[in-house]
Amino acid sequence: MLIAEELSPATIDALGTDVDVRHVDGSDRAVLLPALAGVDAVLIRSATRMDAEAIAAARALKVIARAGVGLDNVDVPAATKAGVMVVNAPTSNITSAAELAVGLLLATARNIAPANEALKHGAWKRSRYAGVELLDKTVGVVGFGRIGQLVAERLRAFGTEIVAYDPFVSAQRAAQLGARLVPLDELLAESDFITIHLPKTPETIGLIGKEALTKVKPSVRIVNAARGGILDEDALAEALREGRVAGAGIDVFAEEPTTSSPLFEFESVVVTPHLGASTAEAQEKAGVAVARSVRLALGGDLVPDAVNVAGGIIDEEVRPGIDLVEKLGRIFTAVAGQVPIQLDVDVKGEITEHDVSIWELSALKGLFTDVTEDPVTYVNAPLLAKERGVEVRLLTASETQDFRNVTTLRGTFADGSLVSVAGTLTGPRMIQKIVGINGFDIEVPLSQHMAFFTYTDRPGVVGALGRLLGDADVNIAGMQVARRDEGGPALVAMTVDSAIPSDVVSAIGREIGADSVRVVDLD
Repeated sequence: MLIAEELSPATIDALGTDVDVRHVDGSDRAVLLPALAGVDAVLIRSATRMDAEAIAAARALKVIARAGVGLDNVDVPAATKAGVMVVNAPTSNITSAAELAVGLLLATARNIAPANEALKHGAWKRSRYAGVELLDKTVGVVGFGRIGQLVAERLRAFGTEIVAYDPFVSAQRAAQLGARLVPLDELLAESDFITIHLPKTPETIGLIGKEALTKVKPSVRIVNAARGGILDEDALAEALREGRVAGAGIDVFAEEPTTSSPLFEFESVVVTPHLGASTAEAQEKAGVAVARSVRLALGGDLVPDAVNVAGGIIDEEVRPGIDLVEKLGRIFTAVAGQVPIQLDVDVKGEITEHDVSIWELSALKGLFTDVTEDPVTYVNAPLLAKERGVEVRLLTASETQDFRNVTTLRGTFADGSLVSVAGTLTGPRMIQKIVGINGFDIEVPLSQHMAFFTYTDRPGVVGALGRLLGDADVNIAGMQVARRDEGGPALVAMTVDSAIPSDVVSAIGREIGADSVRVVDLD
């Protein structure tokens, strides 16, 4: 595990003592790239660029952990293509960021920074630095997510009216939080203060630019503690110069780090060097959160804070089924001998009261595990499905006949043929069982080594299987025979204590006249 930037001692402790931790200066590319070779995980902050080149240099990499919120320095598409999980700490700094935004707003309202500077240089200028109150003023919150909502909550205590712009928040939800949802132009025209809390996307870059700044009150003060570039710095400087904006509080810039900006010439602008997450509390929360995520990822588990894996919070009732469904995917591929064009993950029973959408991802991971030489992860499994033209859908129903819960993977192939594999978890110990293959009802506990034979029902087949496996010193741990009609198609599903040699598999197929012989090793 590589730590590329300084992290809190609590972060190192959260990683545990069973990992080999190395340290490197991630801002130095000449040092970073060779250090990435052979590492499973890399922990970074904002100074380390994990771009396509760095990801390619880390062939064993399983997870990139950003101890913070922003991912501007991580090439998420390149990581996804390589099957590398990207995790961050999305809630670690929200309180710190919200408090800084409020601080900048207060500082610009009361001219705290220039008054401080003047007094320290021997000038007592009370009249020059008179400010304005927040009471009865309108604050426009651009971006009403978690940080925007925290800012609004704090500013309401000052007796302000909150208006908000966010195309992804309903008016009802905004009203519940004490804000009035309005179009952006209306917010610009009404607000005495504007504070920006949007993510940086192609749609938001330059959102508050030259045109927007023609619609604001000349007394407005604007705060940006979100991401640089959302507020156009040159356009803001021009508006300040012309008296169309009264002041600003800026923590983020289009280019960082920077020591030169047209905004630096204005006394009415308070600037800080991207301090939104720079509190001891936020840094510790971020480091500990991603350390825990790294441990989950390296353990092969799903991570709620992974940005390139669908899933989110996994209910404890759902979690035991993840491994089962992944194994069903592997058995499906072994039985079918190919991947389908359509895969249905059909879940029935009480478990559907919970969100089981993560099982769709588990099924895909299992489906491709034995198909490609490249590692298959929860990250790149959907990409592999897309590349191979596999459509997948999740079907749920609350009622089932024979078991409390049963999950069936049902695949359709280009020639119209169908393959199905069904499984369940039974008993207090949640034993994994396969309970159906292509319409044959069976109940066999999953094992590391399994084999499935289909043939025409007749006497002597079970004896032949026992003899051939016994001669090969392969012990049968369990076996079940299923058939639809006497003398018709039949299925043998068995578990064995060791892998069946390929020549023995071929000999069994010839001896019993098998229609299909499928072996799967769930190592």
